[in-house]
Amino acid sequence: MLPNTTHDGTAAVPIVDFTAFTTDTYHKDAQLSAQCAASASILAAFQSVGFVYLSNHGIARARVEECFSWSKKFFDLPYEKKMLAPHPPGGSHHRGYSGLGKEKVSQNVFDKDAISLLRKAPDVKESFESGNVNDEAQPNIWPPDEVLPGFREFMQSFFNDCAILVSKLLTSIALTLNLDPAYLSRAQSQQLYQLRLLHYPRLPTSVLRSGEKGRIGAHSDFGTLTLLFQDDVGGLEVEDPNEPEKFTAVTPVKDTVLVNVGDLLMRWSNDLLRSTVHRVVAPPSDRPNGDARGENGGEDESGEEEMTKARYSIPFFATADPDTVIEALPGTWGEERPKRYESMTAWEYVQMRMAALY
Repeated sequence: MLPNTTHDGTAAVPIVDFTAFTTDTYHKDAQLSAQCAASASILAAFQSVGFVYLSNHGIARARVEECFSWSKKFFDLPYEKKMLAPHPPGGSHHRGYSGLGKEKVSQNVFDKDAISLLRKAPDVKESFESGNVNDEAQPNIWPPDEVLPGFREFMQSFFNDCAILVSKLLTSIALTLNLDPAYLSRAQSQQLYQLRLLHYPRLPTSVLRSGEKGRIGAHSDFGTLTLLFQDDVGGLEVEDPNEPEKFTAVTPVKDTVLVNVGDLLMRWSNDLLRSTVHRVVAPPSDRPNGDARGENGGEDESGEEEMTKARYSIPFFATADPDTVIEALPGTWGEERPKRYESMTAWEYVQMRMAALY
């Protein structure tokens, strides 16, 4: 059994109760103690698998469910209505709607010919991106209000919910790294974050398992932290930290948010925290004995081809302010642990990665 998997082969992502950061019902000293304990558990998860599930994270279940409801309403719109908020060409202005096959996620591939080759197996998903209303470099691109009344207002308020949670997580990480509790939050004070709605349509399972098409290819996230709200369909897999290119499924956990470390935080922490490669594929089959193809090579007993259910997810990507110089944090390097990366601003790194997507 692999160190970071359970007996059934799924990834063992820890679940941490975040109550100490989301309520003020504790006595002051008791709250600090509870926060330190939760932070230590989060740090251990980030050092081992790079992911953690947070329960009692402070965003009400009703708010999350409403966000999924708005997501479905948007993606159910006719294509021409969604294209009233089009994602601009390229990856420098990451806002608005991207249709099926528009984006191809890759991992450290920047050569144009290599990217073209990867695009032959497109990501079968559609997305809608929005961000901070004060982000002048990447203004939001919304569908006209009459197309989906209330959509814009809700997304802007849910963005704020997620930004508050990120701030609390940054405080948690700072505590464990013996930094000023506000150290990391100050470097993300502009909150130039990205709220993404994702829809993976229903399609034949065989085309996913064959590699003819994909949902999201193996990659790590660009920024500091990612929050992920997901439905119960499954399909997310993480790479085993001890065995590259071996992926294990991550089982969705109700009423939690999945949090993972991004590349900038890994660089910032001088590799103390792990940015783990992950992907979205066909979910584990519910066929007997795990036979995804069935006895008829992908058909069920009625002779119909097996179909993978539609999947919805809501990631929220946090990153440092653009001019923040990402270099090893105090206490993460020394004679026995030299700095592992050259200094680079957050903007330079993210733009380099974004340019390879579109």
